[in-house]
Amino acid sequence: MDKTQARREIKKLREQIQYHDYKYYVLDDPEIPDSEYDEMMRRLIQLENKFPDLITSDSPTQRVGAEPVEAFDNARHHVPMLSLSNAFDEAELKEFHRRVTSIAGDEVEYVVELKIDGLAVSLVYEDGVFTRGATRGNGEIGEDVTRNLKTIKTIPLRLRYPIPFLEVRGEVYMPKKAFEALNEKRQQEGMPLFANPRNAAAGSLRQLDPRITASRHLEIFTYGIGRIDGKALSTHKQVLDYLKTQGFKVNEHVKVFNNIEDVAAYCQEWVNKRDELPYEIDGMVIKVNSMKLQEQLGNTAKSPRWAIAYKFPAEEKITKLQDIIVRVGRTGALTPTALLEPVKIMGSTVSKATLHNEDYIRQKDIRIGDTVVVKKAGDIIPEVVRVLPEKRDGDEIEFKMPQKCPVCGSDVVRFEDEAAAKCTGGVSCPAQVKRGIEHFASKGAMDIEGLGPAVIEQLLVNGLIKDPVDLYTLKKEDLVNLERMADKSAQNLLDAIEASKKRPLDKLLFALGIPFVGAKAASILARHYGHIDKLMEASEDELTSIPEIGPKTAKSIITFFNQKRNRELIERLKRLGINVESAADAEPDNQPLKGLTFVLTGKLRGFTRDEAKEAIHKLGGRVTSSVSKNTDYVIMGENPGSKYEKARKLNIKILREEEFKDLLQNNNFMEGR
Repeated sequence: MDKTQARREIKKLREQIQYHDYKYYVLDDPEIPDSEYDEMMRRLIQLENKFPDLITSDSPTQRVGAEPVEAFDNARHHVPMLSLSNAFDEAELKEFHRRVTSIAGDEVEYVVELKIDGLAVSLVYEDGVFTRGATRGNGEIGEDVTRNLKTIKTIPLRLRYPIPFLEVRGEVYMPKKAFEALNEKRQQEGMPLFANPRNAAAGSLRQLDPRITASRHLEIFTYGIGRIDGKALSTHKQVLDYLKTQGFKVNEHVKVFNNIEDVAAYCQEWVNKRDELPYEIDGMVIKVNSMKLQEQLGNTAKSPRWAIAYKFPAEEKITKLQDIIVRVGRTGALTPTALLEPVKIMGSTVSKATLHNEDYIRQKDIRIGDTVVVKKAGDIIPEVVRVLPEKRDGDEIEFKMPQKCPVCGSDVVRFEDEAAAKCTGGVSCPAQVKRGIEHFASKGAMDIEGLGPAVIEQLLVNGLIKDPVDLYTLKKEDLVNLERMADKSAQNLLDAIEASKKRPLDKLLFALGIPFVGAKAASILARHYGHIDKLMEASEDELTSIPEIGPKTAKSIITFFNQKRNRELIERLKRLGINVESAADAEPDNQPLKGLTFVLTGKLRGFTRDEAKEAIHKLGGRVTSSVSKNTDYVIMGENPGSKYEKARKLNIKILREEEFKDLLQNNNFMEGR
């Protein structure tokens, strides 16, 4: 067979396989037996092996087989993937309807869809070929998971009717049966179980090895279009129908209504039927059907004004509270946890639930041995909602918070203005040390890749570290003898630890775990003081003079740096070469925006919101979330919200994006509008 003949046969085989994939995976209506399908696939593989230059990215053979990657690249969405605002009852649905009709008039059609409990993704097709898939990320930028998405059989690699450009939105999910099978397999292998199908889907799609993703049996429902070139659609229902014709899987439970009462009734219908589905849903999505009206209603900075999610009430189950144990967190806080008779809630088995603190237990009169009602707070964290006292038989036991730390035996104290009791053992308490190091190495802090809880546990057990500073003294010979730590992985970890020395000051301040100093406060402090030494010597009055730093946070900072062991820790970090100053402090003369306050509103084309904030911060300015008389500039993008109107009323200077860029590049302090 020559190349021309091979090309013709390959083209025909690909078209046939794509058609039968659509019939089998999307329509659930196969036309041929598996043996015939397998024979076509074998023949295609044979021809592509013989003529490898004829392999294309949209070939069915390319769904699995890509090599693992080191990390995912960033992918900027062509149109932002906004999140939906929520309604939790019929009254909030009607309030949404009132807002819509105040602009659109009384005649409004709504499309109502199931809200699939999975992971939102964007699929890009250029000239009909699937070229890129990404997670939602922060709405502006996600992770490029194209190779993993190709393993999902319900995602077409080529459109049935090619057009120049199409960006499709969908929800990747794991069916209940696949979730149960995966957890059963992981249990047999002694691996930690996934909490629910949504977590399992997210973890599976973000595997660096596409072969692992392929083994997890993920599926997708598509529900919208971000951008389309070459086709005009006037309603959202037309969008869904168009996606079907192009070979995408669209959920069948979609209805169109012309009044909000019927919308609410349909939502309530699915509250009672959700368990009948082979996949998890956590609500319904209501969208204005008219695309023209959607455009007229517009978006806020975070959400479309033409759509809303109706969230189902949390599922509640009755079970037995068998015992209460106490866990010690990285700050020394003691958290009581209920051990429950296992019960299935929203697709996962729950055997533990948070009890928050001693006051929570007292207020709800929770006792060991009680029959209790349990739900998942926010559909994620199990918690005890209430006790059923009528079920008591007299053998129940009242809980008392221990007077000694259950981990190290140190005294337990509770400060007057705090809900949590705390261990006074500090860094001498193993529980605080371990969790403190986990926090220190976490992504939002020093971001030491490869230093997870299991590795930290081994380092502590083997006496290789006793606090975060010891990480910077580790040698390869310390690591290679640890379990699952080969020469290459040991070197990778050492490289990651070395790289963390250059993290900016705000990351270090957050990593130190100072009570009440989160990522935002750490960033504010780093910009204000520029060097850790200046912060360490700051007075409480100085700290509270910073608008975003309150008395409680200021007192905590003073207390932290007044402790001898914490000052010694900082000195050790300095000697080991860890960065303790901010870029702004290193360049004090390059602060043209110092003392100026900015507010961002609307969608910027040339920046993400975080990029714009960082640009202002680098030049000494600060960004706040609300407009006040103290605001110097409001940066206005597309579809600005109420901040724009407030700025006009207060006569605040408003800069368009081009003017903002000029301000950043040339320090041109123009008057704005």
